[in-house]
Amino acid sequence: MRTTARRTTLAAALVGTLVLGGATSYALTTDLTGHGDARRVDGDQTSQVRKQLKSGKAQNVILLIGDGMGDSEITVARNYQYGAAGELPGIDALPLTGQYTTYSLDKESGKPDYVTDSAASGSGWATGTKTYNGAISVDVDGAPQESLLELAKAKGLRTGNVTTAEIQDATPAVQMSHVADRGCASPKLMADCPDEAVENGGPGSITEQEIATRPDVVLGGGAKHFADTVTAGENTGKTLFDVAEGEGFQLVDDAASLDAVQAADQDAPLLGLFSDSTMPTVWTGPAATHAGGAEAPVTCEDNPDHADSVPTLETMTTKAIDLLDQRSGHGKGKGHGHGHGKDQGFFLQVEGASIDKQDHAANPCAQIGETVDFDAAVKTALDFAKKDGNTLVLVSADHAHSSQIVSAGSTTPGLTRTLTTTEGQPMTVAYGTAEEGGSQEHTGTQVRVAGYGPGAANVVGLTDQTDLFFTISRALRLAG
Repeated sequence: MRTTARRTTLAAALVGTLVLGGATSYALTTDLTGHGDARRVDGDQTSQVRKQLKSGKAQNVILLIGDGMGDSEITVARNYQYGAAGELPGIDALPLTGQYTTYSLDKESGKPDYVTDSAASGSGWATGTKTYNGAISVDVDGAPQESLLELAKAKGLRTGNVTTAEIQDATPAVQMSHVADRGCASPKLMADCPDEAVENGGPGSITEQEIATRPDVVLGGGAKHFADTVTAGENTGKTLFDVAEGEGFQLVDDAASLDAVQAADQDAPLLGLFSDSTMPTVWTGPAATHAGGAEAPVTCEDNPDHADSVPTLETMTTKAIDLLDQRSGHGKGKGHGHGHGKDQGFFLQVEGASIDKQDHAANPCAQIGETVDFDAAVKTALDFAKKDGNTLVLVSADHAHSSQIVSAGSTTPGLTRTLTTTEGQPMTVAYGTAEEGGSQEHTGTQVRVAGYGPGAANVVGLTDQTDLFFTISRALRLAG
């Protein structure tokens, strides 16, 4: 049970002074009944905001995406883990915030599709080009659009891609591949992507393209696709594991082997595959049901399937930053790309994937646990950026989702589940876009985007998901 750990965390959050952008911002107490007890800002914040307005270029960019992490999902996790007056130590600590729109495009008309999927949304920030649901970094006509990771690698920066999903899933795939349909993960799954199939002269499946793109660090799930066999070209008959090994990738499959890696570069890029499919969630609990809101409140528990051998997102993010930031020079190696030096910096994308997947499953405990794990990864990135002084950290979501906080103990026409929060209070979470056993739907609302470091002011106000591409490409001088 997580009760003791959560009570300790709450005490740390509610006693003493909290910090915004390196300066005192507000203090919280456990008593919220008095005049001003619930306020989060102490005095005029103009000077503190001014200090965060750092113009100029960044050496490194870390982009963190909470899949399906709308404002509601953030609030659900904050209430449960830290209390209504608490804060998420990563997400809520980013000093500059805004909102961005997430709509995709209809493939035939080119007009807005108001509810995006992860593929179209990710393609938007990865390439700066709006596209249709299901597309992986191609435009509405199917033309490949160069991604931030590809641009960064071509300019000599080190690159990384970390996820708790399959590395072939939409969000990681948009940085490393270009296919007409997100389902084209391996050679045997190419029915919807005939133009990209190797036998038709194309670049291959998502997995084949990810090997060819060759980031310095790739970590996540999706090992099952590497067991698939190549059906055409010089690697015919080989498994994609064989192809990756032949291309010099270091392959690791558990937390211990990941920890043992000392370097990753173009001579020996790192490929960590820690699950056949999506990595297991860190927490578990009962799903929402039609009667769940009226049943006794539950407390979230550790997921026994997330063993010590499975790294958390925080662990993977910490390792990726450490490897990408190594000060020793990187050799060119095997003709695969530029030599990389410390002064050239890095681009890293990190995804907390199962906030979305557990929202689809109407499982609030698993959803909250993934949000808390993602927040820990954000804090890792923010801590690094504060020490480094030349790193832009950006945090957002690809789209919002369907979970809502409703009156405690409520039953709704949809599905509900009541949890006991860290404050000992009941919180009922409702899902209303699918029946029990179905998949809850994305929503089309704008989502939070937040930043810290050089260029972070570009997230302030209302922007679009495609603006992230231009913010990052300017910060890293990728254009031209």
